[in-house]
Amino acid sequence: MPVHPGMVEDLSASARDLYAEAEERLLGIIARQLAAGLDAPGWVELKLAAVQQLRRASQTVVDELGKAVELEVFDVVAEAYNAGHRAAVAELGALSDDARRLVDDVAPNAQAVDRLAQETVDVVTSTHRSILRAVVDRFRAIVAQVTATPLIGTGTRRQATQDAMRRFADEGIRSFVDRAGRRWQLTSYAEMAVRTSVARAATEAHMRTLSDAGIDLVIVSDAPRECPLCRPWEGRVLAIDGPTGERTVEVEHALDDGLMIPVRVAGTLNEARLAGLQHPNCRHSVSAYTPGLTVPEQATSDPAGYEAGQRQRAIERHIRKYKRREAAAVTPEAQRAARLKVRQWQGAMRTHLAAHPDLRRLRHREQPGASNLPEQRTEATPEQVEAARMLSGDGQSVREMSDDQLAAAEGSRLLDDRARARIEAEVDRRDLDDLLARVRPGGTLAEDLTPFSDTELARAFIHLDDGDTLRVIAEMDRRDLSTRLPGVSWDLVGVSDHDLAARARGADPDTLALIATEAGRRDLLARLFPGGQLLADLSDVGDDELAWCMQYATSEELFRIAAEMDHRDAVDLPQPADTGDAVADMLADRDALAEAMAPAPDPEEWGRLADDESFAAEAAALAAHTDEDGDEPDERHTITRREARALYDEYVYRQYLAAEEDCNGYLLNKKAKAAGINPATLFSGPARIAYARASDELKEWWAEQGRLTQAEFIEQVTGKSQRWAEGARKNESDHQGKR
Repeated sequence: MPVHPGMVEDLSASARDLYAEAEERLLGIIARQLAAGLDAPGWVELKLAAVQQLRRASQTVVDELGKAVELEVFDVVAEAYNAGHRAAVAELGALSDDARRLVDDVAPNAQAVDRLAQETVDVVTSTHRSILRAVVDRFRAIVAQVTATPLIGTGTRRQATQDAMRRFADEGIRSFVDRAGRRWQLTSYAEMAVRTSVARAATEAHMRTLSDAGIDLVIVSDAPRECPLCRPWEGRVLAIDGPTGERTVEVEHALDDGLMIPVRVAGTLNEARLAGLQHPNCRHSVSAYTPGLTVPEQATSDPAGYEAGQRQRAIERHIRKYKRREAAAVTPEAQRAARLKVRQWQGAMRTHLAAHPDLRRLRHREQPGASNLPEQRTEATPEQVEAARMLSGDGQSVREMSDDQLAAAEGSRLLDDRARARIEAEVDRRDLDDLLARVRPGGTLAEDLTPFSDTELARAFIHLDDGDTLRVIAEMDRRDLSTRLPGVSWDLVGVSDHDLAARARGADPDTLALIATEAGRRDLLARLFPGGQLLADLSDVGDDELAWCMQYATSEELFRIAAEMDHRDAVDLPQPADTGDAVADMLADRDALAEAMAPAPDPEEWGRLADDESFAAEAAALAAHTDEDGDEPDERHTITRREARALYDEYVYRQYLAAEEDCNGYLLNKKAKAAGINPATLFSGPARIAYARASDELKEWWAEQGRLTQAEFIEQVTGKSQRWAEGARKNESDHQGKR
């Protein structure tokens, strides 16, 4: 069945009526506001003070209009698309009557329908922003005109108000200016936009269905009362796709296989539409062209019928104009005059139709909307509307829906598993975008990662670059360390700040104390380790906090903390002793350091190093005997053998450093150096091994400075003879004699 825009033109009537009703209500609001207290003193001041009240009343009308228009446009565009699709299917003869009825309940290509409808809603509702401005501006202009009229003696305030409202009603609410600079009336622009959209939906569905069926050529009908724009295309064959311009093509005969016949093509369908074919109110249809069977109609011109149709449109405009005047009338006289004019033009319409029987009266085109409202129907709930958008829309539609709209669609209980999966995927995508925006604000990883849970960091991990992933790994290592520290609740370490706050609500006192401790730990980490690194300046950090940092610090950071502590607790250290006796120098340095670091720790604390109870008792008795004699206690006599062994290690190391400096590093002979012997081992152990590996420079150094074995050293610092000391001295003497 051929399709032309006029087939679905009536679908736009309901949308036009919504705007006509809104315009009439706005005119009535202005008229009632102006008429109130018209003869009272101070009328001008009262009217100007009522602007906000007028704005609120107008805003209510515009809000209701926006909601109704969106639902209406989606309905009529879907119905128009289905009409075009059904017409193409019927034209192809591919379905039975029962199957064709089934098409009525199924919207083909729902994504295209949704996109066309949304485009129309955007175009139409874009005018709403200027409606309020137009109403308020015209209201103020009328007040100004009415104020000036009595002053110049040209009429009364009531007459001036009625004249201004009559002009406003004639012009209508002209709130939209197109690219050509033409100012459109609200209802006219809305009707044009919706009518164009439904016509486009019907013809697009029709052409797409034919094209999917393999039909490439269509033919334009011969319509009565054609306009000059469409007349050149009547009865011509057009290509759905292909190059523009008139040409002859070879196509196969519809019945005789292999028989090619020439067909004269006037151009493409899009080319004809750009030239004016199928404009709004156009009656020309296009249908499938079957090569060899379709016989083009002989086009006949009907300019008189076109003029008669245009005259009918003009009469309809006059009827609508005086109905708007009636709605905007301020005085009863003006209302009666406007009503009389309506009747006169309705009589003119009856006379015109009687003279042209081929025309039919379209009463909906004569109504401003009040007497031609759509049938009363149950309004769809927001949940049903959003569920319909979810079921009919494409992926882009889901992205354009807000969180509240997605929740409404989910709560409608009308979705299938596929739609619910799309919502779940979209919600996951938004959650990830929100998480990345918090973890990586402005494209840079957040300085403080403690507010994020382990799960959130793991989810964001794969979306970070190498540098950021290292910081996340360091944060996770720090959390693993925290779980092993005393006083830290391991089950709270990996919880986000948001969940931590949620647990705090309604928690018992013990749990609340644990949460407070965890929150304090995170605050300290965020303040003392910004960006996962220890503060650059530690001078303002307290001693307790500095000590707390040590449990999370790296090796390099521990050195920095130690340096800061040394700086705070700086002590003037004594100069090293230099008596020529290495053992005496070391003991003197030890005593001087202990005195400088006073108060010294309790002797019972460091006395625990003694593992020989008898020696510890003997040392205590010696100290008591010294006290009884009234002599000063000898620090040397209270040194235990374990302490002496520890002091020997220090003595060996000091001897090694001094010898290395004095000998310029030549401590080993060639054979020992080739064997990889550690030179530090020469300063302890048997003399025969040490002298066998030592260089000549080192042997001379030992001759001057001496070399003590452990037994000799313990004997010297404790004052107690050692069994192995005498043998060690003899071996040392023997090796010195061999030189």
